[in-house]
Amino acid sequence: MSGRRLLIQMDNDDEVLAVKGCDAWALSELMSAGDKGCTPIETPGPRWSAYVHNLRKAGAIIETHHEAHAGPFPGSHA
Repeated sequence: MSGRRLLIQMDNDDEVLAVKGCDAWALSELMSAGDKGCTPIETPGPRWSAYVHNLRKAGAIIETHHEAHAGPFPGSHA
């Protein structure tokens, strides 16, 4: 994964988002998933939260949906 490099032309902007390594892998997976999105359960990766944090810091707009769940440890997951 660490050998990847991805350059993305941002919409309505002259800015290019350049990411590499695992961040590039995560962005590629998110883009491939499209509106359906993806989760770490469907697309396993060791540090999804870190990848998303790094991508947002670099300027990517990533939407997170929180879903409630019941069970012995109720709460929500994203």
